[in-house]
Amino acid sequence: MERRPTPPSTPALTHAVPQGAYTAAVTVDERGAVTGWSDGARLLLGYPPAEILGQDAARLLAEPDGGCWREAAAGPRWSGTAALRHRDGHRLDRDVLVHRRASGDRPGGAEWRVVSAVTGAPAGADRTLGEWAFDQSPCVAAVFDDGLRLVLASVGMQRSLSLPEGTMRGLRLTDIAPYEGGVEAEAGMRRILDGGGAEDVHLRLDPDAPDHDWHGRLAPLTDADGWVRAVTLTAHADPSEQLVWRRMLLLSDAGVRIGTSSDVQRTARELADVVVPAFADACAVDLLDAARPGARAADGRALRRAAVRVSPHGPPFPRLTGEVLRCPPWSPSGRCLREERGTVYTSDDEVVARWAREDPQAAAWVRESGAHSLMTVPLRAAGTTFGVALFGRNLRNEPFDPDDLWVAEQLAARTATSIQSAERAQRQHTTTMTLQRSLLPQSLPEQAALDIASRYLPSASQAGVGGDWFDVIPLSGTRVALVVGDVVGHGMRAAATMGRVRTAVRTLADVDLPPDELLSHLDDLVVHLSAEEAGADNAEETAGGVGTTCLYGVYDPVTRGFTVARAGHPPPAVVTSGTVRFLDVPAGPPLGLGGLPFESFETELPEGSLIALYTNGLLEPRDHDIDEALDMMFGALARPAQNLETVCDRVLTTMLTHRPDDDIALLVARTRALHGDRVVTWELPFDLAAVADARKQATDQLIAWRLEEAAFITELIVSEMVTNAFRYGRPPVRLRLIHDDHTLTCEVFDSSNTAPHMRRAHTYDEGGRGLLLVGQLTQRWGTRHATTGKTVWAEQFLTGG
Repeated sequence: MERRPTPPSTPALTHAVPQGAYTAAVTVDERGAVTGWSDGARLLLGYPPAEILGQDAARLLAEPDGGCWREAAAGPRWSGTAALRHRDGHRLDRDVLVHRRASGDRPGGAEWRVVSAVTGAPAGADRTLGEWAFDQSPCVAAVFDDGLRLVLASVGMQRSLSLPEGTMRGLRLTDIAPYEGGVEAEAGMRRILDGGGAEDVHLRLDPDAPDHDWHGRLAPLTDADGWVRAVTLTAHADPSEQLVWRRMLLLSDAGVRIGTSSDVQRTARELADVVVPAFADACAVDLLDAARPGARAADGRALRRAAVRVSPHGPPFPRLTGEVLRCPPWSPSGRCLREERGTVYTSDDEVVARWAREDPQAAAWVRESGAHSLMTVPLRAAGTTFGVALFGRNLRNEPFDPDDLWVAEQLAARTATSIQSAERAQRQHTTTMTLQRSLLPQSLPEQAALDIASRYLPSASQAGVGGDWFDVIPLSGTRVALVVGDVVGHGMRAAATMGRVRTAVRTLADVDLPPDELLSHLDDLVVHLSAEEAGADNAEETAGGVGTTCLYGVYDPVTRGFTVARAGHPPPAVVTSGTVRFLDVPAGPPLGLGGLPFESFETELPEGSLIALYTNGLLEPRDHDIDEALDMMFGALARPAQNLETVCDRVLTTMLTHRPDDDIALLVARTRALHGDRVVTWELPFDLAAVADARKQATDQLIAWRLEEAAFITELIVSEMVTNAFRYGRPPVRLRLIHDDHTLTCEVFDSSNTAPHMRRAHTYDEGGRGLLLVGQLTQRWGTRHATTGKTVWAEQFLTGG
């Protein structure tokens, strides 16, 4: 073969590697000794071979730690900038490429070949040569000059080899990819430069997959006059391996994109979106009707179309999403459900032909689109069939094959597992919601101390419903307890823990403990719950309520006092005269930590004050920070409103732009006051003779209140309770009557701490029936203790007044 004449010089080659370019190559063995030294290495670093061969390669490094070389030794290839030391001592920062390869001297050993190109070519010079190359080479492409050194590399080649162009520029292909096929490819480049035509080559380019074959094409790169200026290399993976790779990528993509939510319909759409157009030209996902698990059409199973997707250039499916489909047992979908396995059909298959004859509307897509290949696959997981997926090809020529069926089965299994998880999550969510609603107050109790409104919003997150709760508990003496709390976690266990803690709060409230003492007892309870569950398999999840926050406050309409304590919970907001503020309630620790004190805060609130209790979900919206949230909440609370329902709605609409990420409980109360005309107190002399005077004073007061119908029972209650105070208590003794709209309360205080208790009197006993009589004549009675003394109280419900 004659070599073509050398083409004339032209400015178009300004991007070529200069004639004085060379490659510095060094070989280093496992001991770190230099075993190979090219003439380019001598020119670059100044050492003659006799002076450096056998020496420690570390003397070539300007940085003694040599971190880059440790990285290079860890893998098959490394590229980057290395700080080198010239023989005369000056530092050289060079882009180098390091390849690990088997040692030729010692079986099983390894050595490293380090190469660096010295070109002097300016980066970003005239791109004319690059434009020629990439106009003609749409694949992974590179340009090599007449010295077989790389001049340009396409973005695709840089990505495929994981090397930047700057590292490869000036190196030969055997330096860049010293694997099988490189030497043959360079020989082909020489033949092209000598006047030969384009050649096909096989290469191995990827150091992470050295057995992965690439099909390459070498072609001459000519200028406008037809002179060969360089050689282009374009490459693509082996077609069969490309197909396998595409399928693996599809399955990998499906693992990320299918099953992103607990919405069954969305999961079905995700399957259709993954496969069209990457795998099929059309896809329909039909699910068995969950509302009617055994539902059947007149002559087959009933399916509901959950998702449809077709390529933009194809005809639409005849049935829209949401429609209920008749699925005869002989149809492709019916057969798939009956046999519980996937099947590939051609357009002239008898099953498809019958489907087109007997259900032309359902099979219209096959006819109108010219589909030549169909495939049905059941959506099955854990032995349960959830539906069927139908795939079709009409735009691409390749029919579905057994490998495609396997891929479709994997996709269907992924989808079915996600649907099963979604249905399980929906059932669990519904059960948890039902449980939580049964544990929350079904209605707010009637009482005279506060006007109250509440809201509860469950979380919209995949974590499920949380353990937020609130409560309103009427106490003795017309007082009312307000409670709000938040159990850590979500789901069924959080709801169950919330129920246990709420029940404990109500029980402790019935004992009439002060807020700080109530939280201390509640803290002990949570510690015990945590200890009980410490040995559970999911102990970390349960934690027995450790970390639960709670706020407990008691409002007294007689004194207008509000006493409150909190355990790790946000403080209450109070609105008085249009001004919003947080009450300075000491921040106690969350429940379950044990041994830490709680402290009550007391304040007097004017009549008509607004109290807002809430859980932290209200202050954690995703689109503004905590300071903005507080400003928004204060603004919503400060605006006047005719009723508290409006206040609740305003707070939520102001704070939320979407379903909350965490549960929200909101409790809003407006204070009332019982004035002096509704409350009367008498100091009684410590003498049994004063019992008769106490009865008379009580009766006279009831007449003044126009409650004569309650006088008889009240006289009996006063007589029994005052007599007990004189017999078993200590002075002073006080009698108090409280009258609100619905209740008459009688209270007797004495300074002893002995609590009365009901006992069963025998037939001939002269006493012991007093408290039994009180219990029978009143709606409820009890005892509350103070620091000194106790108060015995009894309530009657009034029919009018």
